[in-house]
Amino acid sequence: MSDSEEALVPERILELSERLSTAAATSIGEIARINREAKMLAINALITAARAGEAGRGFSVVAEEFKQISSRIDEVTADLQSQVQGDLRELSAVGGAILGHLRGQRLADLALNAIEIIDRNLYERTCDVRWWATDSAVVDCAAAGTDAAARHASARLKVILDAYTVYLDLWICDAEGRVIATGRPERYPRVAGSSVANAGWFKNAKATASGQDFVACDVERATLLNDAPVATYAAAIRRNGAVNGEVIGVLGIHFDWQPQAHAVVDGVRLTDEERQRSRVLLLDRTGRVLAASDRRGELADTFSLPASAESMGSYAAQGVTVGYALTPGYETYEGLGWYGCIVQDERGAATETVRRANAA
Repeated sequence: MSDSEEALVPERILELSERLSTAAATSIGEIARINREAKMLAINALITAARAGEAGRGFSVVAEEFKQISSRIDEVTADLQSQVQGDLRELSAVGGAILGHLRGQRLADLALNAIEIIDRNLYERTCDVRWWATDSAVVDCAAAGTDAAARHASARLKVILDAYTVYLDLWICDAEGRVIATGRPERYPRVAGSSVANAGWFKNAKATASGQDFVACDVERATLLNDAPVATYAAAIRRNGAVNGEVIGVLGIHFDWQPQAHAVVDGVRLTDEERQRSRVLLLDRTGRVLAASDRRGELADTFSLPASAESMGSYAAQGVTVGYALTPGYETYEGLGWYGCIVQDERGAATETVRRANAA
């Protein structure tokens, strides 16, 4: 079954229920109409029989019987209408509940898929930073601190950046937090020589226990990278590249967040019709919008999930269905408490989805 057909299955349940309700109401109404005509015929027959006197007595008996049968049909029709309408109302309610559950579950599944893709992508970043922190050029740069070592390391970082296009820049910092080499000094000339000693990623990476450890940070705008949104990963540079060696510096790698995140939220498998009335979001642990399929409010707005929200689920309010899923992590990357979230307007008007969901 294609994605498009799968998306239509829940709606088909309610559609069939509504069609059955309409058909039943039409049929019962037609029975009632025919029976009214039969009653009129029976009354006319009684009148004609009365005018015929003795000659019409037998016909009068038949007409009276027919009138009674017609009255009985009225009673049966009324009972049928009452029962059928009650059952159909219940069927519609059940169908609506099933529809809501399936729709919500599907959105939650899609939200989980989106956050899993991000997790796997960011897991690779944690591998990169730990590996590159042991590169001989990186280690020698941090150990020697000379201009020659910095130039050699910068050339090595440029080679890495040319191969790994998901990064904006890579920084080698000495033990005091001064950036001594970068991969793109021409593009970001203010970086080299700057101090990042107070940056959380630097301090936390410097305090790691071994070369197996890394630091992952939430998405923030990096002033020195022209205010671009980045997800920064860091690892300690250790003497001789040894796992338990002395910390002699920190390698910070800055993941180019926006294009990678947009590829994920844009790639969620919604039908074309659904996409027009849906908003796909990546949220941090506080509900801050990290990425949005409509590009609105990124790194500025928040979207609040209910306090009762679990690791994965859905809810509906005011014509909006929301499916969400908490980051499950991947391999050694536990995640940062981020959520994948899809807000879908079941009545159209995609621009109103967030307003109504937050108001609920």
